[in-house]
Amino acid sequence: MKKTLLILFTLFLNLHALNISHSQIKNASTVLLKINEENIRDVKLTFDKQNINFNENPFENNSFYALLPISYYQNLGDNRIIISYIKDSKKIFKGLDLKIIDGKYKSEVINVKPSIFKPDKAKEARVKKEYQEAMEVYNSSSPKIYWKEEFIYPINSAITSDFGTKRVYNGQLKSYHGGTDFKAKDNTPILASNSGIVRISANRFYAGNSIVIDHGHGVYSCYFHLNKMNFKVGDFINKGEVIGLSGSTGRITGPHLHFTFRINGIQVDPLQAIEVLNKLKAF
Repeated sequence: MKKTLLILFTLFLNLHALNISHSQIKNASTVLLKINEENIRDVKLTFDKQNINFNENPFENNSFYALLPISYYQNLGDNRIIISYIKDSKKIFKGLDLKIIDGKYKSEVINVKPSIFKPDKAKEARVKKEYQEAMEVYNSSSPKIYWKEEFIYPINSAITSDFGTKRVYNGQLKSYHGGTDFKAKDNTPILASNSGIVRISANRFYAGNSIVIDHGHGVYSCYFHLNKMNFKVGDFINKGEVIGLSGSTGRITGPHLHFTFRINGIQVDPLQAIEVLNKLKAF
């Protein structure tokens, strides 16, 4: 009887040492995982084709966390997450179930000038170069975390286009909306969602004047179509500072702020990501 109770108690402790923010989640969302265990190292997770290292949780002792971004194109249905770590020179494996459900994102039709919709060869080369440069940034992960407080929205205004909306340009389905659009007249101050280092500050073909902030641990917030940029690459920016002024630069039909997130290189719903990130301290 005592042996049975000991086994059950051990299972109870193991269950509560490993936590997941969602057991069911929409595509293009972020999952937070946390493990509380003493004297462990090399904590990692495997999900589909992703291999992600856990980071030390700066807000809690003997705690590690990982952010698992789910691609917009992830296959729906039941999936398995495998967590591994080393303790007492032994490699330990644990598994968690995760169900991916359809986000049921809307569709919208956008009409733009052909010269903007379909760039010429010179512009295509520029677009390709800018994309490669940006992905080099997004696919890198700083070992240091730069934020200590909760994330905020970059502007307090109405949302004019939700994340994930299928984009039909001039009658052709080309992509999905990779961010959230906020209503913003020209030259409205835009705030940094949290502290970090500026990794991109440049005018780009599609995104116009763009600032991308590295918050550490593979988390990036992005601010597009600005009229003015107040920071350059390498600058440290504090949460709530005015990064620049909204505008209508790049491929755009009118002034607004396009706000997006990349986590471990994958584009995710920025507002859902903020909600998850802000749970890290209390989760």
